[in-house]
Amino acid sequence: MSDHQSQADGARVLTDLNALRAIGAYKTGVHRPTFSEAHMRSLQWLAQRLPEAGLAPTIDGVGNVLGTSTKPGPKLLAGSHLESQNFAGWLDGPLGIVYALEAARVINADPGVNGSIEIAAWCDEEGHFGHFLGSRSYVGDLTEADIDSATDRNTGRSMREVLREVGLAGRARVKAERGRHLGYLEAHIEQGDTLESGGLAIGIVTSIVGIWQYRITFSGQQNHAGTTRMDVRKDAGLALARFCVAIDDRFPAACGPRTVWTTGRITLDPGAPSIIPGRAEMLFQVRDDDPEVIERLENVLRSMAL
Repeated sequence: MSDHQSQADGARVLTDLNALRAIGAYKTGVHRPTFSEAHMRSLQWLAQRLPEAGLAPTIDGVGNVLGTSTKPGPKLLAGSHLESQNFAGWLDGPLGIVYALEAARVINADPGVNGSIEIAAWCDEEGHFGHFLGSRSYVGDLTEADIDSATDRNTGRSMREVLREVGLAGRARVKAERGRHLGYLEAHIEQGDTLESGGLAIGIVTSIVGIWQYRITFSGQQNHAGTTRMDVRKDAGLALARFCVAIDDRFPAACGPRTVWTTGRITLDPGAPSIIPGRAEMLFQVRDDDPEVIERLENVLRSMAL
């Protein structure tokens, strides 16, 4: 890079992060679900910032924000997402966006640098309507039928309806141009404690884990909680609870050094305090970067369910 290149401005980065934090602020974090009023404001905020970095902004038909450069030379794509989980942290997503924006401001303005940074804010990375709809759209892996069938997990409203309401219906979806980018870079806040507990300021991702999700149901016999004797009960909720404990007993012997597993949702039917559950359901996830470990744990899980 040339000697006259400007430096990254830490104060400007913090200003940008706090500006995004104020959009949909909730307690110490944010509430910015996909296509909510706050989410749409955050997309407009980014689109208005992109010209400062020498980038032409586009908000496409699935809600992706793309900033493109006409500067000659190689291009690196960088970014993250701007929507949040419900009532979530304020740096998950925006950190990668603002770091990319600041890098683009510095690099794209320097005539001594051969190349530029382009920016992407992927829509719905947090899965309010589906799985990675924005980034899948960009790489050509999202069909119109996928959009037709997508619904908001919070409200049940169709994605088509919401796209019309926020003014994105009828817009083209931007697709990746093969060979345009050297690669893609996304900075992200640490969501565990490995760096923090090790006194490290930054780390580099060395692998991306696979996520296997299972819906496990238990069938029992619904009955009155006040009159049904304990020795004759067929309590689906109790069976589920015992299964969760059994997972924690059995998995450690078969897992890898970084395997994690979580029962993230439990539903009891009918879910009343005076009724023995006749049916119970759990959503269970296993994550690891080694497919052989996942396969081994799935075999354990299936053997437990027999």
